[in-house]
Amino acid sequence: MTEIIAIANQKGGVGKTTTAVNLAAALAQLGHETLLIDTDPQGNATSGLGFDKKDFSPNLYNVLVDLLPLEKTIKASTIPKLSVAGANSNLAGAEIELVAALARESRLKGAISAVKSRFSFIIIDCPPSLGLLTLNALNAADRIIIPIQGEYYAMEGLAQFTDAVNRVRQSLNPKLTVEGGVLTMFDSRMVLSNQVKEEVTKFFGQSLFNTVIPRNIRMAEAPGFGQSIFQYDHKSKGAEAYLTLAQELLARRTPAAAPVQTPAVTMENKS
Repeated sequence: MTEIIAIANQKGGVGKTTTAVNLAAALAQLGHETLLIDTDPQGNATSGLGFDKKDFSPNLYNVLVDLLPLEKTIKASTIPKLSVAGANSNLAGAEIELVAALARESRLKGAISAVKSRFSFIIIDCPPSLGLLTLNALNAADRIIIPIQGEYYAMEGLAQFTDAVNRVRQSLNPKLTVEGGVLTMFDSRMVLSNQVKEEVTKFFGQSLFNTVIPRNIRMAEAPGFGQSIFQYDHKSKGAEAYLTLAQELLARRTPAAAPVQTPAVTMENKS
């Protein structure tokens, strides 16, 4: 059964795209057919997996505005079992063009329904806003993972975002649930980071992922080479953390689904 997960937080700079790209890559590496959908006009998830976002055509704009079948935008990445439905700056216009459109909040959901049987997981990278693009993603999703940066403004807007999620659940998508939060860019040496962790733990309770994504220079470098962290440096702490996050996500489904051993990474480092 396909599971659709939106990676979302209205706050920018919290590691949404990094989490979307590397969680999708980790799930694919663990043997699951995975689709990454980029709904952010910045197109960073698209370029982060080696595609030229300017030339990614057709793309999600054509799906949402022109009602092009999603199938026609899906391209295989260099990572086995990972495909991408890309985006670029054209998508920014969709926010305006969809305002008067019929079923404007459900266009992505309808598009996904035609292809979801091909995939075990569909990961949606959301823009840092609560506009129509994010609304489409939340309406299409089964679950949400909320990245939270381990810094001072971590809790800013989080209550507002979860209120928005509740409104979407009540009016559009009753099955939508918050899978949990995940701490990103975390530096355990900083007192502030540990204080943030305490506050986030209180907010999410048991739904907070045990896996913490560390601040890691190799992970920051990887998108510049159009690679996931597993391709760029599979021995880095960032790669270890995202693989562990994927395993924890799978373990929440059935304990047997989580691999006992970390699989060998066969993808070449092209840097």
